[in-house]
Amino acid sequence: MAFEGLSEKLTAAFKKLRGKGRLSEADVKEAMREIRLALLEADVSFKVVKQFVSQVTEKAVGADVLEALSPAQQIIKIVNQELTQLMGGSAAKLAISSKPPTVVMMVGLQGAGKTTNGAKLAGLMKKQNGKRPLLAACDIYRPAAIQQLEVVGKQLDIPVFQMGQTNPVDIARAAVEHAAKHGNDMVFLDTAGRLHVDEELMDELRSIKAAVEPTEILLVVDAMIGQDAVNAAKAFDDALDIDGVLLTKLDGDARGGAALSIKAVTGKPIKFVGVGEKLDQIEVFHPDRMASRILGMGDMLSLIEKAEQSFDQKKALELQEKLRKNKFTLTDFYEQMKQLKNMGSLTEIAGMLPGVKASDLEGATMDEKLMQRMEAIILSMTPAEREDPKLLNSSRKKRVAAGSGTQVVDVNRLLKQFEMLQTLTRQFSGGKMPRNLRKMMGKKGRGIPGMGGMPF
Repeated sequence: MAFEGLSEKLTAAFKKLRGKGRLSEADVKEAMREIRLALLEADVSFKVVKQFVSQVTEKAVGADVLEALSPAQQIIKIVNQELTQLMGGSAAKLAISSKPPTVVMMVGLQGAGKTTNGAKLAGLMKKQNGKRPLLAACDIYRPAAIQQLEVVGKQLDIPVFQMGQTNPVDIARAAVEHAAKHGNDMVFLDTAGRLHVDEELMDELRSIKAAVEPTEILLVVDAMIGQDAVNAAKAFDDALDIDGVLLTKLDGDARGGAALSIKAVTGKPIKFVGVGEKLDQIEVFHPDRMASRILGMGDMLSLIEKAEQSFDQKKALELQEKLRKNKFTLTDFYEQMKQLKNMGSLTEIAGMLPGVKASDLEGATMDEKLMQRMEAIILSMTPAEREDPKLLNSSRKKRVAAGSGTQVVDVNRLLKQFEMLQTLTRQFSGGKMPRNLRKMMGKKGRGIPGMGGMPF
């Protein structure tokens, strides 16, 4: 998880300030020394760290502690505000042209993930903003670049415009004309990259920019290359005057230095972040929410948004009614598993909860194979069997096991787990909290014993 190391070090620095009645200059300097080291270890630019620490120190030295806040909380408040400002202050939106189509030019080094993340962004705009995007294949050099764009376009149900290996400038111009004629209100240009910044690449990108006059130029950079990402951002900005950054693989970069340095070094905001390999794992970048996550305060707004996107409101109401009438079935169980999986991994969700670190859920990760096995067993049953598992006699269980590629013992285990879950739902639907629930949840509430360690 991004920033995990930084988050732990900052939390340790703040702990030392607890119990003090007033912040002295020595207290602040000691905390700032640890914060400086934590930021440098997180691969944040030295100049950025120096300026950040200076600003926090200026605001914190001699600050009177508010009545409701401890000195540690006062420092956290100041650091939170400065971190938010460092990353841009507020979420920066994608500019939309008043005269369609809006042209978004995706640029960046080879291997940063332009093709996939350009398609992800188009998918996000289609899903959340009701846009009708078109993907344009302007990378004629990288082998299979056009085919890759067509594959992800098909998966997201987004049309792809391509003209083979012709001039990229002509392709970009023709793509915009095609979009205007066919009702596509956004065009995402997938341009070529290089392994390093060179003049030939920049000349081609400048030509495309001049030909289509894009509404937005978004630079795609890989968070995992650390300060090289910041250097690449500066080079592209100097050459093309980019409008913003799409930072990929943020979930895989435990340090997060690029996210904290790019805005300060280039003056251009991070607008989106890639947080996983799946085509829906892209988010708008919110500096205030990210600052809260870094300081261990969680990010409940993002968690709520993720839940709203993953859970079907109509099905949730139907389930609520079924629970009230005590009619929870294996079909409902399967639907809930599917929606829970859509929210992402437990470690991803943990990072959004206040005071919870990803490492706190060590040993509580959801077993993907177990989930797949359970789904296969349920899908191998007939609709009648899912509604009433009591129909599953010995011969039926053998048929279900054969159909799902499992053993009868696996079918029995699932039915036992479901029976326990039904018992719980009956007790909850009656408005009573079962006395033995804490005992059933096991140590630290990590899961119900006998249910494969699966947390409910």
